[in-house]
Amino acid sequence: MSTKSKVIQSSGKRKMAIARAVLHYPSKGTIKINNVPLDLYEPEIERYRIQEVLDIINHPKLEKADIDVKVHGGGKKGQTEAIRMAIAKGVNKLIGTKSLERLFREYDDSLLSGDFRRTEPKKFGGKKARARRQKSFR
Repeated sequence: MSTKSKVIQSSGKRKMAIARAVLHYPSKGTIKINNVPLDLYEPEIERYRIQEVLDIINHPKLEKADIDVKVHGGGKKGQTEAIRMAIAKGVNKLIGTKSLERLFREYDDSLLSGDFRRTEPKKFGGKKARARRQKSFR
């Protein structure tokens, strides 16, 4: 007697942060970020930002799904946004209803589509991407 289990992989990017989420269904219902349970994830405000995505859904399948997220690169804010995106995309694949997708888009459009902006590369002749040495001809 084998139970059929689903494994769904999704990813999210924000600035330099990349998050990869793996959803296992059916399972115990734990959520871990870099092997740290969501309840212990610090800083607290970032934990609440991640919890927002899970509070929106309110679906019985989500209670039986394990979510394991690996994230690296960037800062805490970028990592949080990448985690939110990876979780939202994975849950959308798992449940797969139009009403859920519409709910995500109404709440925050970047949960499913992302933000394409990246830092501009530094060029020669200056300290930053656009800054140049000023010159005076007096």
